[in-house]
Amino acid sequence: MTSKKLEHAHAPEAATTGADQLIGEFKALMADAEALIHATEGQHEGVIGSIRAKALETLAGAKEGLSGVEDQLAEKAKAAAQGADDFVHRKPWEAVGVAAGLGLLIGLFIRRK
Repeated sequence: MTSKKLEHAHAPEAATTGADQLIGEFKALMADAEALIHATEGQHEGVIGSIRAKALETLAGAKEGLSGVEDQLAEKAKAAAQGADDFVHRKPWEAVGVAAGLGLLIGLFIRRK
């Protein structure tokens, strides 16, 4: 396997990790916003009431959008896992060689530090 294929094989994994972290941070932000909204439950009139209503609408939309993004990420992760599984079944010795090479490189990097 060429180095270009190796780089491509790990790109979705890194993207998924970053996306998972971003989703986690966004969920934390939404939880904080919900806590703030609940703290202002007694304020239904005036400026605070209108801001509160707008924030509730925005949070509802954000939750729906986040759910869609999570579903898309899950589908992409399943597709990547299926692709890796197919590759390993089609070319098992090449997969063993790639794994051994990556293990060697990781070992060399760890040893240097």
